[in-house]
Amino acid sequence: MTNVEKISSDFIRIIINEDLKTNKYNGRVYTRFPPEPNGYLHIGHAKSICLNFGIAEEYNGKCNLRFDDTNPIKEGEEYVKSIIDDVRWLGFDWEDRLFFASDYFSKMYSYAVDLIKAGKAYVDDQNAYEISYNRGTVNKPGKNSPYRDRSVEENLELFESMKNDEFKDGEKVLRAKIDNSHPNMNMRDPVIYRILHAIHHRTKDKWCIYPMYDWAHGIEDSIEKITHSICTLEFENHRPLYDWFLKELNIYRPQQIEFARLNLTYTVMSKRMLLELVNNDIVNGWDDPRLPTIKGMKRRGFSPSSIRDFCRRIGIAKVNSNIPIEFLEYCVREDLNKTAPRFMGILNPLKITIENYSNDLIEYMDVINNPEDPNSGIRKVPFSKSIYIEQDDFMENPIKKFYRLSPGGEVRLVNAYFLKCNDVIKEDDIVKELICTIDHDTKGGNSPDGRKVKSTIHWVSLKNAINADVRLYSRLFTIENPSGKKGQDYKEFLNPNSLKILKNCKIEPAVSKLKKFDRFQFLRKGYFCIDPDTTDKNLVINQTVELRDRWLKIKKKGEPS
Repeated sequence: MTNVEKISSDFIRIIINEDLKTNKYNGRVYTRFPPEPNGYLHIGHAKSICLNFGIAEEYNGKCNLRFDDTNPIKEGEEYVKSIIDDVRWLGFDWEDRLFFASDYFSKMYSYAVDLIKAGKAYVDDQNAYEISYNRGTVNKPGKNSPYRDRSVEENLELFESMKNDEFKDGEKVLRAKIDNSHPNMNMRDPVIYRILHAIHHRTKDKWCIYPMYDWAHGIEDSIEKITHSICTLEFENHRPLYDWFLKELNIYRPQQIEFARLNLTYTVMSKRMLLELVNNDIVNGWDDPRLPTIKGMKRRGFSPSSIRDFCRRIGIAKVNSNIPIEFLEYCVREDLNKTAPRFMGILNPLKITIENYSNDLIEYMDVINNPEDPNSGIRKVPFSKSIYIEQDDFMENPIKKFYRLSPGGEVRLVNAYFLKCNDVIKEDDIVKELICTIDHDTKGGNSPDGRKVKSTIHWVSLKNAINADVRLYSRLFTIENPSGKKGQDYKEFLNPNSLKILKNCKIEPAVSKLKKFDRFQFLRKGYFCIDPDTTDKNLVINQTVELRDRWLKIKKKGEPS
């Protein structure tokens, strides 16, 4: 069993178990999922959602949904609504605990005043470049600001003037007074507040100063009485600052715990890169099925339960690594195999005319909806004189071990008849139609005399077929780690064949009754779903995953998980 399949008690749950033993938080377990409303969620966020809400559920605790909306320049209501929809679609409920950092802006301002009064914060007149330059480097200590020793009274007056809109953007900031020679760069007098004249999506123009994330995050956790503040590894070096703020303010202190973020092969997870792909029309919006966004995965046909299962199986680690996208597809395939109804669809149609079948006759064949679900029932599928099969199910000059249809050869049609090819009609040397006969004694797909055929193929009645556009997807990038190539633009590795659209595919009529986003299997082809672009006049279908399981091949090769 590979690492990616191990399901065990991870280090976060071990910490929580120990805290419960020692009654550290009076037996409480209280988490939160704290997205910034400045973009659309992706599979990495799904991991955090499943972790935080999952832990709360396991320990009979609570989990808040809280938006860290501290930067009005990049944030907006569009992202808030999208995130709420995504978390709910994944199957989680925060009940009445929907919060925003902006709910606490007044309290954060008050705490900043307290920090100034304690001599632990000051107003700095340096610009952003000067502050950055004077912070030093990892190997070189920073320099104190010339404004660091302002009196408490002057700092209080200036900070209030900042709040009262008396300065321009960037003219002044409020900084914590810690240690400019500290080995942790985050502790070198970090900025707490900056001036931003921007309309906030909730508070409008009430504020012209906004808290920095490091200042706001810990205070939010404290106000909400979070017990375990779970975040990704890039915040590990911020933890001393998180603790310093709460200690100096002398307020309730949660425990920050970091875990490795999710990286998925053959895609990018950076907000900047995803935004670039969308804004430059390289993909068709945030819900493009080739993207790792939750919206994209929903549109592609991934089920919430399969994503939750994937997040559970990959586990929680302390070291960043790349998870094979094949394993995500494996989890999707496992789930849909149990739940998705089966239909017949011909993606590359080849017409067959059955000589010994009545012109006007239409029979209805009993076909099982899902052989993996004994309660799925059966449906009636129309069969007629002319049908479609897949082009690659016929070969005029068959190669060795080709057991599908060929001149003089015989196959079984799914739940219908044995079919034999008698003649081939061609135009310009291209096969256009097959003339065949059926064995009427084999109705239902079985021969009463026990005669065997080596292949069973699917079909669709020509008289009853509905047309559909089918979108086939492959990897968005041609290499596993497109963002990890130093000195090269990740866009150089875009796959020009990541989307192929097949027009006028022939689909059995039952598919027309499905709703947008419904998932199903096309027999022998893979899993698909109804795209929201579908209209009464145009059925659009997205490929979800192939039937072929690439993950099993990866395991056999012994590639790292």
